[in-house]
Amino acid sequence: MAKRAAPEVNAGSMADIAFLLLIFFLVTTTIEVDSGINRKLPPMEESDEDVVIKQKNIFTVLLNGKDQLLVEDELMELKDLRKAAVEFLDNGGDGSCNYCNGKKDPKSSDNPDKAIISLKNERETTYKTYIAVQNELVAAYNELRNIRAQNVHGKSFTEMEANYKDVNWPGNKERLKEKIDQIKLEYPQKLSEVQ
Repeated sequence: MAKRAAPEVNAGSMADIAFLLLIFFLVTTTIEVDSGINRKLPPMEESDEDVVIKQKNIFTVLLNGKDQLLVEDELMELKDLRKAAVEFLDNGGDGSCNYCNGKKDPKSSDNPDKAIISLKNERETTYKTYIAVQNELVAAYNELRNIRAQNVHGKSFTEMEANYKDVNWPGNKERLKEKIDQIKLEYPQKLSEVQ
């Protein structure tokens, strides 16, 4: 008997099938976006002189491994952190701040421009609590900026920023940017993270 030749497999459509599978997986796969805190780092300044910061101008926030807050050497609940930060930032202790509405306590911060919030956390701190503390501290700055913008311009700072980002906003964007920058200058966000 004669040997039969094995029929050849047509592999021409294999490339098409592989290409279709590749497209299918590329289209249906979801890529997780990293979550975190969006921060813009200040530019590096090359200066040889040491900056002297008075202790009363530093608001210390310590977060331990058990997710407990120690603010200015006192235990504090997370819900009270924003109010304490606002009082510290808006104190105006040296009288140089004519727009500050604080108690003018000479033992607390001199001016919002000199006030620094220092945050230190331990390695065992949960990410959820760390983010919640960060949110409260940033919210304190936003609260003060909103109050200042409302008093000066009749609109909240958040609304002004939203208008600036809106492509269809009909107003003068350059003028709005100047107003936003002025409020940021009056209440600069100085949040320091200690290792």
